[in-house]
Amino acid sequence: MKRQIIDTIEKYDTIIIHRHVRPDPDAYGSQFGLKKILEANYPNKSIYAVGDHDHNLTFIATPDSVSDETYSNALVIVTDTANTDRIDDSRYTNGSFLIKIDHHPNDDQYGDKLWVDTDASSCSEMIYELFEEGKSYKAWVLPDEAARALFAGIVGDTGRFLYPSTTEKTFEIAGHLIRYNFDRNEVFNSMYEKEPNLLHLQGYIYENFQMDKDGAVYIKLTKEILNKFQVTPTDTSLLVGSLSNIKGVKAWLIFVEDENHIRVRLRSKGPIINQLAKKYNGGGHPLASGATVYSWEEADRAIEDLIELCREYK
Repeated sequence: MKRQIIDTIEKYDTIIIHRHVRPDPDAYGSQFGLKKILEANYPNKSIYAVGDHDHNLTFIATPDSVSDETYSNALVIVTDTANTDRIDDSRYTNGSFLIKIDHHPNDDQYGDKLWVDTDASSCSEMIYELFEEGKSYKAWVLPDEAARALFAGIVGDTGRFLYPSTTEKTFEIAGHLIRYNFDRNEVFNSMYEKEPNLLHLQGYIYENFQMDKDGAVYIKLTKEILNKFQVTPTDTSLLVGSLSNIKGVKAWLIFVEDENHIRVRLRSKGPIINQLAKKYNGGGHPLASGATVYSWEEADRAIEDLIELCREYK
């Protein structure tokens, strides 16, 4: 499949790379890592990475602005996005050919060509594998900027190599990437240093989370709370791991009130939670998912479902 993707890439003069809404480091890492690889190896092609920009990820890159006309006869590649509802920028259908590269469960089999590897720690890991294939097949080179983006993506989706998704292959790839010319400390600082107001919100989370006797944990962050700490709903993504250090926690929900809905961030140390996420308009990995509810009453039902899930998990 990797060689088929490379052959397809070589046929197109314009390539536009998409990823999911509300991006995380792996979304940017895989998207911009691929862009930098293709720019380095095909300097005569026009390569773009699109989507709404998250200012917290500026340290990786900033998306391009692309006109509707650019999609004419273009190859579109979507990275790190399980289903079409979550693809950022609906124009992904306007190209001539669509490729999906992803590591989430393949519930939505969109695209003319699909490469899905649920064993991969991250989509950035997959893009590095694509580079390795391109290196042996077409003498591809990996620029430092691409190595940096891919490293950030892998670090983000493995929780600094602490999550169970981290494999021996993940460490091998990270070992290759750190040989390139970029500052690892600067990457880590950009990813994990937090503004004082965000740390104050983290303190609020530690003081106010609720925990069930069976290890179900949750916290509700209303608009009033976010305004009090001057934090946006997007900023709270940096705090999703805050509850992982609670002794006895099995799984947790963080509810974040947005303009007309409530974001739900689900994480687990054992119970499979992506089915719960699907029940509430979401999805994702078995131990890391996202969902959306539209009232605090619906949020309470999700909490009850989590409590039941943790109660049944042994």
